[in-house]
Amino acid sequence: MSKAKTTQWVELESPWSWQPGLVRIAKTSEDLTHDDLLRSASRNELRQPYIFETELERRLHFTHDATQSAMKIDDPDALVAHYTRKMMACLLFNPNPKHIVMIGMGGGSLPKFCYRHLSHTRITVVEVSADAIAMRDEFLIPKDDQRFRVVHDDGARFIESLTDDVDILLVDAFDADGIALSLANSTFYSRAAAQLSKEGILVMNFWGVPERYVDNLALARAAFGERVLLVPVAGESNLLMFAFKKPVPQTITERLEFIARRLQFDLLLDFPRYLSRICQGHSLVGG
Repeated sequence: MSKAKTTQWVELESPWSWQPGLVRIAKTSEDLTHDDLLRSASRNELRQPYIFETELERRLHFTHDATQSAMKIDDPDALVAHYTRKMMACLLFNPNPKHIVMIGMGGGSLPKFCYRHLSHTRITVVEVSADAIAMRDEFLIPKDDQRFRVVHDDGARFIESLTDDVDILLVDAFDADGIALSLANSTFYSRAAAQLSKEGILVMNFWGVPERYVDNLALARAAFGERVLLVPVAGESNLLMFAFKKPVPQTITERLEFIARRLQFDLLLDFPRYLSRICQGHSLVGG
């Protein structure tokens, strides 16, 4: 068995005077000088993902304008972005998932959180970018083991070939402009609906070019019917879509309240508020 290649890094002082830190770029076969890379970074013209690091935080960027993922240096498994915390609200409706599939790894915020806190759950992470996978160690993403693996593949293609049941499907897949194009250019949503278990739920993060929302929402509605909700994320430009295998919860029951309190105690996230927001979500029915 051949050894995995060790990624070599070029380190640059931040070219942005208002944002001190360190830019770290993986070396490629292109013969680019330190000055070439610095110039490209300052113009927001880097043609590969890169890391921006400060004393407190390490971030993954596709462009300087958008943070793809963020990690606290002193708490690497924490969910920094508000939308990632709210995506975990899926546990309200399936608190003991056997198998979680994640489309889009990025800096691994959701995979790390689930691996740490859901010790009896099998986790499959699908990432299309070899460059992002090459940064896996930099973001302290777990090594593959019996319950965790990272697959280098297109998420839509992976779901189309999947035969195992999925309890929770988390979709956080983007290019530099917005939602990954392959999701709306395939049978992804119908296959996802078919592969979800009886208690299954799909949660998807919407961000970027709004025009890409339309086709994805239409296909989700075609696959899940009335069982689709849109939930905004306060203070962020993200919008979350929850698609359920079972009917959408209309009210907060005693059972859901109990689950929310238990999850809040175990995971230290504001699950009672997430429950309230989801039950106030906007259905796509009739719209």
